[in-house]
Amino acid sequence: MSLGQQLHPHLPFLRRYARALTGSQAHGDAYVRATLEAIVAAPDEFPSTVDPRLGLYKTFHAIWSSSHLEDGPLLSGADGQEAIAQARLARLTPLPRQALLLTALEGFTVDDVGYLIGLDSDDVEELVKEALSEIEAQTRAKVLIIEDEPIIAMDIETIVRDLGHEVTAIAVTREDAVREAMAERPGLVLADIQLADDSSGIDAVKDILAEFSVPVIFITAFPERLLTGERPEPTFLITKPFQRSTVKAAISQALFFDEATAPV
Repeated sequence: MSLGQQLHPHLPFLRRYARALTGSQAHGDAYVRATLEAIVAAPDEFPSTVDPRLGLYKTFHAIWSSSHLEDGPLLSGADGQEAIAQARLARLTPLPRQALLLTALEGFTVDDVGYLIGLDSDDVEELVKEALSEIEAQTRAKVLIIEDEPIIAMDIETIVRDLGHEVTAIAVTREDAVREAMAERPGLVLADIQLADDSSGIDAVKDILAEFSVPVIFITAFPERLLTGERPEPTFLITKPFQRSTVKAAISQALFFDEATAPV
């Protein structure tokens, strides 16, 4: 199999990575073209002792680190959630951004990433932690919890505070929830469906969303009430009993793509 045939399946993923790294489709694609031109011009210099995918990304990084095809991460060609994600990544310094994208987006091991960017695995792990900490700092939010079970509410509150967010209030009825949301506007709502006075968390959320836009995560023992096949369905839905890690992941994901906390 020729080198070109070996590399061909990996090119779409390299383009994805290059666009995420540079924050621009045009700049990312330019780096990929430059990488391929370098390989064609000097095929004997292509790393032959590693997996072809690793060799391809290694060549890309050599081009990226030594060229100046762009002055910095841009956001051209992106809109909506993609633009928000690119804005967050653009705020990261280059090495942490590379380490995070290569592990989280491209699925490379820390040893592979160390080879690609010329660091040992411990340094790569620290870079990933640094990137995640920076993104967490960008997405700090005030959180309204709508939950009538005291033990569950306390557990959710602990999870939220452990992530570095502020809990504005814990509401147990629809009326409480709307009042608390109007008193102090939250950046995220975590809502149960069945509330203390037999009112509905769904209705509470509808009331709140009628006043302003805010990401919502439903945490419920009755997911079938929301997963009806009709639209709109919630983007984030967690079933009780829940894993703490699931709640943490949903919170991070909801805030990562929230326009209100996006860097400007």
